[in-house]
Amino acid sequence: MYKRVRLKDTVEVPPEELGDVSPDLVKRLLQDKLEGRMDEEVGSVVSVTEVHDIGEGTVLPNQPGVYYEADFDAVTFDPQMQEVVDGTVVEVVEFGAFVGIGPVDGLLHVSQISDEYLAFDGENQQLASSESNQTLGVEDAVRARIVTKSIDERNPRDSKIGLTAKQPGLGKHGWLEEEHEKREAPAGE
Repeated sequence: MYKRVRLKDTVEVPPEELGDVSPDLVKRLLQDKLEGRMDEEVGSVVSVTEVHDIGEGTVLPNQPGVYYEADFDAVTFDPQMQEVVDGTVVEVVEFGAFVGIGPVDGLLHVSQISDEYLAFDGENQQLASSESNQTLGVEDAVRARIVTKSIDERNPRDSKIGLTAKQPGLGKHGWLEEEHEKREAPAGE
């Protein structure tokens, strides 16, 4: 889920920039420091949008820059447990599919995609069912629910989000459309 939040953080303004400590400079420094960072409280910082207040600068011993506390708005992505999300398959591996949801990827384990057995087809980068000929591959749109979440603030790429698509209304968009068309078709066709 995307959120607009008000945050406070401290930035170091390097000596060569001290002549013009403006909201634009502080915004750029905050963007460099925070965007893409994962935080347990707010999620992933997508964008620093506006700086509202810049505090008084503080000089620390043996540090060349001056430190300013800033009050600012940011857009964050914070996936919630049980949230239903739409995403795109970015990679298919033997044990499942990685689905891009916002700025992070979630794992849709092969056991959480379908009740049918899905075999890995490495040549075509997809998971395929021999029962129904359904396939799930890279760039397929998927609707899933978040069932596990483990955020690693130090190494955001090591954060893990687990997904499931084994419930009514979840799965590959194409499968959902086919299911909808079957339900809408008049009896006898």
